Amino acid sequence: MKQYEQQVKKLVSQMTLEEKASLCSGADFWNTKAIPRLQLSSVMVSDGPHGLRKQSGPADHLGLNDSMEAVCFPAGSAMASSFDRTLIRHIGQLLGEEAKSEHIHTLLGPAINIKRSPLCGRNFEYLSEDPYLAGEMASSYVEGVQSQDVGVSVKHYAANNQEYRRMSTDSTVDERTLREIYLKAFEITVRNSRPWTIMGAYNRLNGTYCCENEWLLTTVLREEWGFDGIVMSDWGAVNNRVRALQAGLNLEMPASDGLTDQLIVDAVKDGSLDITVLDNAVSDLVNWVLKGQPETSFSGEYDKALHHEESRKAAAQCAVLLKNEANILPLSKRNTVAFIGPFAKVPRFQGGGSSHIHASRLIGAVEAAKTLPVIYAAGVEADGETRSEALLSEAISAAKQATAAVLFAGLPESFESEGYDRTHLELPACQNELIEAVAAVQPNTIIVLHNGSPVAMPWLDHVAAVLEMYLGGQAVGAAAVDLLYGDANPCGKLAETFPLRIEDTPSYLNFPGDGQTVRYGEGVFVGYRWYDSRHMKVLFPFGHGLSYTTFAFDQLSLSSETLTDGEQLTVRISIKNTGLLAGSEVVQLYIAPPEKQLDYRPAQELKGFEKTALQPGAEKTVTFVLDTRAFAYYRSSNSCWYAPSGCYELRIGNSSRNILCRASVTLKTKPPRLIYSESLTMGDLLEHGMMNAFGALLQDNALFNANTSTPATDENTALTPEMMEAMLGGLPLHAIARNKTREEIQKILDLG
Repeated sequence: MKQYEQQVKKLVSQMTLEEKASLCSGADFWNTKAIPRLQLSSVMVSDGPHGLRKQSGPADHLGLNDSMEAVCFPAGSAMASSFDRTLIRHIGQLLGEEAKSEHIHTLLGPAINIKRSPLCGRNFEYLSEDPYLAGEMASSYVEGVQSQDVGVSVKHYAANNQEYRRMSTDSTVDERTLREIYLKAFEITVRNSRPWTIMGAYNRLNGTYCCENEWLLTTVLREEWGFDGIVMSDWGAVNNRVRALQAGLNLEMPASDGLTDQLIVDAVKDGSLDITVLDNAVSDLVNWVLKGQPETSFSGEYDKALHHEESRKAAAQCAVLLKNEANILPLSKRNTVAFIGPFAKVPRFQGGGSSHIHASRLIGAVEAAKTLPVIYAAGVEADGETRSEALLSEAISAAKQATAAVLFAGLPESFESEGYDRTHLELPACQNELIEAVAAVQPNTIIVLHNGSPVAMPWLDHVAAVLEMYLGGQAVGAAAVDLLYGDANPCGKLAETFPLRIEDTPSYLNFPGDGQTVRYGEGVFVGYRWYDSRHMKVLFPFGHGLSYTTFAFDQLSLSSETLTDGEQLTVRISIKNTGLLAGSEVVQLYIAPPEKQLDYRPAQELKGFEKTALQPGAEKTVTFVLDTRAFAYYRSSNSCWYAPSGCYELRIGNSSRNILCRASVTLKTKPPRLIYSESLTMGDLLEHGMMNAFGALLQDNALFNANTSTPATDENTALTPEMMEAMLGGLPLHAIARNKTREEIQKILDLG
């Protein structure tokens, strides 16, 4: 039920047609229109999602013009690597507090598009290659922001996974892949946390612009998932305003100078647009506005210094220790260490584009370590991509003087931004040269990475440790020092796979398309689903991340050995801190389908995770609760989620490639009613356990009946059930039942 239902009805009933239409587009770049005579206020939205980009002067959606000073928290790529629902909810609360203090009604975020390719220029802002992880993290973020009576706009809905021609390209994706991968994070977020708004994407989806796609905006979002907020467009994403309104788009942003408002008025007057459609859209808009009127939400100034410290703590929680040979980390505060690289002084802490924040403060690692015995050398020019022989020599000299060298490397801002994609996985050549040169003279070489997405590491075997900081916000330099010297213990996990080569990636042959169409030919095999199913070597697997302490997993137990429709399965695992330091570990639960399903399903999928903090010697039981949906895939022919009967393996580990405990459960589920189609095969009947229908269809078929009844001899071997299944599995029903009508075949199918 709408929060302000009666007030909304009264207001809408008093509006003129022109006033109703006016509410369907912005007043300017960031504000909605007001109706003063009805005391309906204008509200302001602002870019996020990891800080406020409130603009009071010239406005834009690419981060080109100035914005107000705000705290820059870790970007989405970093936050997702925390695997920590509590942390991301807390950061959401802080952002909501800041938004209220600046009279912001709705924060434009989180951005939850799936990381289909590591080359997508906006991956630094997105959460994960895994839709379950992305959905869970996004839900926590939404709950945090909206707990402060500030709305969010979950974006970009949907299949917007590249920057190349993102405003017009057609993403062609089959329904199963959409449901399992590209819509699932949105579904989880909508069902779990009820966001105030969803943002429609720029691109077309299977031929129709997302902002005028009725199946996307109404059938799936509202009717199936129960979304009751508003859908707003991305800035400039509307192609046909009336068609978009009919499809379910409430608000067009930014302003159209009244042009599209008049199109709506004209369509109502000429009968091509039902006034009820407009009234429903406006009712949703008014309800949204009333949820967070600025005069009731204003909370005064927030503590920027406190929020900066919270950003520092968060950055440390998000960092991923990729390698730590011979436990070289943490470093001793007594020994002289060389900090090398321009990012040691001025870190790369955020990405370019609409999420670019005017940071209230910036601390580099050199400043954060000013009380420690640290010597600094740039190694390369300040831009991070220009070679200098003099600076290289200086860095080598510094490395020789120290007991360890820490190189702060990564991608310059020009390498990844909204608006364009990367073309390769490499760091700038001068940085790779610098790393190799320092490692040649200093065996204790440690790499600290500042980047928004995976990079190649040709020097990996020559360095002792690698600490991935991602784009950790304005306090990332201080957080890196906390981690390097053991004041914080790394506990992040990779929310994406680091491949060895771009040629290994699932979308390599299809990304970014021909400029008109991009075909999602890899289907559901995205990220680790692809690498694990193909048993491919990777640089670092999904879920990987080391700690300064150690953990043991034990005593995996299931509440039952079987699971049927409507039941739940409880999974318990004991985790113990077996090391000498306090730390946190992420328990990851993957489900592997029966072997017979591996032809069309990933080898395993993440279905649960829990971050657990433990003191040395402490032990805790982690619990997961699963229903049959956790074992299901989307069966397009029946338009439903279906978990076939069979034996599934539950795998517990601390990465997708480090499974430590296993157990099995047998599913006993009722298959969905099969609807006859020309593509339905005998194998589909076997998969669904429909032996009665299978036998009935073969009963009157002389050819197969004769084969199965022939006695076995040395010269003439009868067909075994396994041979029958192999031979008949791919045969369409119409080839078997050539003398039967569709109706007659359907009756046979209903026999089960």
